[in-house]
Amino acid sequence: MAVMPVMTVMPAATLTIEPLGVALPVAPGQSLLEAALASGVQLPRSCRNGTCRACRCRLRAGAVRYRIDWPGLSLDEREAGEVLPCVAEPLGDVVIEAPGAQRLST
Repeated sequence: MAVMPVMTVMPAATLTIEPLGVALPVAPGQSLLEAALASGVQLPRSCRNGTCRACRCRLRAGAVRYRIDWPGLSLDEREAGEVLPCVAEPLGDVVIEAPGAQRLST
C-alpha cells in the first residue's frame, strides 16, 4: 500500500482584526466571521446572512467579495469602507476594525 503524502492547506488569506491586533488564517470559501470564530475570536453577530448588520465593521485594508448580491449596506456605507463579515470573503489579506471583537475563552 502506498503512503500518501500529507498536504498542508494554505490559507487563502490572512485576516487582521483591530484593535485586538490578531492575525488569523482564512481558508478558501470561508467568510471573515467564520474565520474569526474558527480561530477563537468573537465578532458581534446575529443573523449571519447580511441583513441584521450586527457584525458591521470597517475594512481598513484589502478587498472582499460578498456571498449575496447586495448585503445590508448602503452604497455610501460601502464607499466608506463598511463591510459585513458574516457574508464577506477576502480577495487577499484584509484588515478590519471591529471594536466589539473579543477573544473567546479557552
